[in-house]
Amino acid sequence: MDMHILRRIDPLQKQPERGLESGKGLSPMDPPDAYAPPSVEPVPAAELHPFLRRFRDEHVSLMEELSAFEEAIVSIQKGGYTKESDANLTRFFHFFDREFPRQSRREEATLFPLLRERLIASGEHGKGETPTTAIDMMQDEHAEAIQLAAVVVNFLGLVFRLPDERSRLIVLDAALEQCKNLVELLRLHVFHKDNVLYTLAHRLISRAEFDEIQSRTAAARKSS
Repeated sequence: MDMHILRRIDPLQKQPERGLESGKGLSPMDPPDAYAPPSVEPVPAAELHPFLRRFRDEHVSLMEELSAFEEAIVSIQKGGYTKESDANLTRFFHFFDREFPRQSRREEATLFPLLRERLIASGEHGKGETPTTAIDMMQDEHAEAIQLAAVVVNFLGLVFRLPDERSRLIVLDAALEQCKNLVELLRLHVFHKDNVLYTLAHRLISRAEFDEIQSRTAAARKSS
């Protein structure tokens, strides 16, 4: 993204109303019960099968990049759009574009089909005509995160193509708002996976079955 320095970021004076406090991070939509202790007791990472643990371990780097992304957003709101903040945003989107779809596709191809079957068999599903499970929510969030990231990148690319300064600032403000939405979506997504989804998988899928999935996945990777 070819971006210059903008010093007046908030011409509409909207940020104070959102109650952002840089010392406490963003999370402007932080629902008090969204991160409440889940109804299932999370399984310690060390007890997970290596196949599941690999997915969980990959979340560590995502959360580190997400924290740096938050810091860049706060920096822009405080001091304007600089080359440094531009580089931090660009780094996050490069990481996200490279890693998030890849992990999502692996989960959807290897873990989700069997886990969905087990969730339905165990009664862990909605009661509608078509049973829905946590898998449906995870897949929806995969698609939503990718779409939201694309929206942000398009907004940021539009900012400096607009001839009018006020229009540029309004679009930038909208882009930052969507950045915060993306941060919250990804944090909650990772929380649900680490504390609920992988625990359910650990309980409903045997180690022998995970061994088989892992072997099939490795074989497919070698043949591709």
